[in-house]
This record gives sequence, C-alpha cells and structure tokens, in this order.
Amino acid sequence: MKHLIAGLFGLFICVRAVCQNDSGDRDSTPKYSNEFMNIGVSARSFGMGFTAVSFTDDVTAGYWNPAGLNQMSSDHQLVLMHSSYFGGLANYDYAAFATSVDDESKIAISVIRFAVDDIPDTRFLIDVNGSINYDNIQFFSSADYGFIGSYARQLPFLGGLDFGGNLKVIHRTVGSFSDAWGFGLDVGAQKEVNNWKIGLMVRDIFGTFNAWSHNTSEVEEIYALTGNDVPINSLEVTLPRAILGFAKSVDFTERFGLLASADLDLTFDGKRNTLVSSDLVSIDPKFGVEFDYNRLAFLRFGINQFQQIKDFDGTTSWTFQPNMGLGISFKELTIDYALTDIGNLAPGLFSHVFSVKVDFNVEK
Repeated sequence: MKHLIAGLFGLFICVRAVCQNDSGDRDSTPKYSNEFMNIGVSARSFGMGFTAVSFTDDVTAGYWNPAGLNQMSSDHQLVLMHSSYFGGLANYDYAAFATSVDDESKIAISVIRFAVDDIPDTRFLIDVNGSINYDNIQFFSSADYGFIGSYARQLPFLGGLDFGGNLKVIHRTVGSFSDAWGFGLDVGAQKEVNNWKIGLMVRDIFGTFNAWSHNTSEVEEIYALTGNDVPINSLEVTLPRAILGFAKSVDFTERFGLLASADLDLTFDGKRNTLVSSDLVSIDPKFGVEFDYNRLAFLRFGINQFQQIKDFDGTTSWTFQPNMGLGISFKELTIDYALTDIGNLAPGLFSHVFSVKVDFNVEK
C-alpha cells in the first residue's frame, strides 16, 4: 500500500511539472480545451455521478481507465451510446469495441462524436440583385471527433497491477471553414487493496496538441464587414488532468448488493469553479452508488459538478448536479439508462442517456 501511495504521489508531481511548463503560453493553453472528451461515456457511469475510474471493468474502460479492460469478463464486447443536449440541438454519440489479446492483455477501439448538425449558412441569402433567395441557404456541421486506441496489461508489480494506455486522435471541424487535428496520450492503473478498488487515470499526460487550420478565403469578407478579426492558423494545447477514484462493493444478501464510488477530478491550470479551488490544483469530487439485484437489475444515483453560482442580488450559493439511472442485464445484453441533472438544479441542461452493451463468447 505504501508503494502504491508513493507511486501516485510521484505521478502527481510529474503531471504538475508538465502543467507548469506548458502554462507559460496562456494563448495556446486555454483552460477549457477539447472538453467534449471529458463529458463521459456509458449510461451506467452517468447515473453514478460520472464516476468509473476505479471500478470500470468492461469495454467502456477504454475511455474511463484503460487498465480496467484487463478485468473484462468476456472475450469481446461492443457498446453503443446516444445522448442529446440543448433541447436536441447537439448530439453526443459513442461506440467502442474491445477484445482479448491473451490472458493478460486486452485492446479496445473507441469513437466519440459531439456535433451540432444542420447549421444554416446564410452568407449568400441575398443574391447579387439584392433579393432574398432561400434556395441559397446551405447547411453545415460543427463536429468534434475523438478516436481512442487502448491497450491494457497486468504488470507484475504490487502483487499484480492492471495498467493501460490510450493513444488519442482528435479531429474537429466547423464546416468547410476550419478544422483541427490533434494527438495525445492517456495512462491509467487499477489495483484492489483490502476489498477497496483504487484507480488513477491521467488524461493528456504530455499535453494534447491541436493544430488548427482556417479557410480564411471563405470568411474574410464577412469578417471585415462585421469588424471581426480573421482567424489564423494556430496550435492549441490541452493540459493534463488526473482522476483518482475509489470504490467498494458490499453484499447485503446473496441477491442484493451495493457498489459505492467516488472520483476526484484534479486539474492543474489554475483556479476553477470547483468545490476545492487553488492556484496549485482544483478538485472536482463526484459520488455514486449502484444497487443491484442478482447482478440482473440495477438502480443508480450520483451527484457531481459542485459549483458556486452568483445570483442576481450579488449573493452566491452552491449547486450540484443530481443523476439517476436504471439498468437491466439479460444474458449477453445489457441496457442502461440515465437521467442527468434531475430537477435542473445545476447550470447545465438535463439529458437522457441510453447505452447498450453486448458480450460475445462470455466465459463460463
């Protein structure tokens, strides 16, 4: 246990050093970059307050913590998820497939898409004769894509440590006006100690670099007329963040059980609007519970996104986002549903999340 704590502390120091080194150029290291990659996946995790780093043990571990792939109970798994945001204006989709390489290693491929589609392009609404011509309206999409390749293996350290890594490719487009390509790495680890599951995930460990390219010929005339600056090609860096998770399972009877989890999302880019905020590190805690009946039916609750909101009268108050979810597992099929931000208590809008997971060649 002492070696594990020492390792976690050492990794924390390394991540902090990378952030301090990158933070010199604030123009290329915005506080919120590639945020669509931090939304989360799987209705199960959404219902549990967006926690998963310590206990994820299926194909979704390719996103939450690749080390968890090593605990996958079947030879192959496929998962699909869909959610809508902002009254259906934005669609968030996720698909992943995982398979076994051998008894000690697993691989997975994950794809994430967050997009606003069918945005009207009204630049040519008024034709050369000064008349309005609705046939000239075209439509485009503003879409963000994340492609993740994951590998997990059990290492002979600390009595068997599950370790994994992700190679990420980011592609972001705004119609034909601009696009960006980015690359990054994640690393994660899981270990069970005295019936406690402990997980650590470090996203963008060396920073994820997005190279933006703008098609200025299509917008420079409009931007000049409206007094806006014409965009230039640039490099955007996503700074590292670490997520430390804990979970514990309790069996009440032979058929009823409970899983309790907590994740601490640590960012190192200055003060954020989180429960614990400082120049050194900001900590955003998340909590979740899952009740199960015979591992067939599930009821989930979670809270996350603790924020301090300033009211119109100048006073401040704390808000949080409550979530709940349901799940059912029948043979090789698992269907999960989550409702986030119950009662609209948090600044964000509520969303319905659906995911389906299929197991192939389940081990006896």
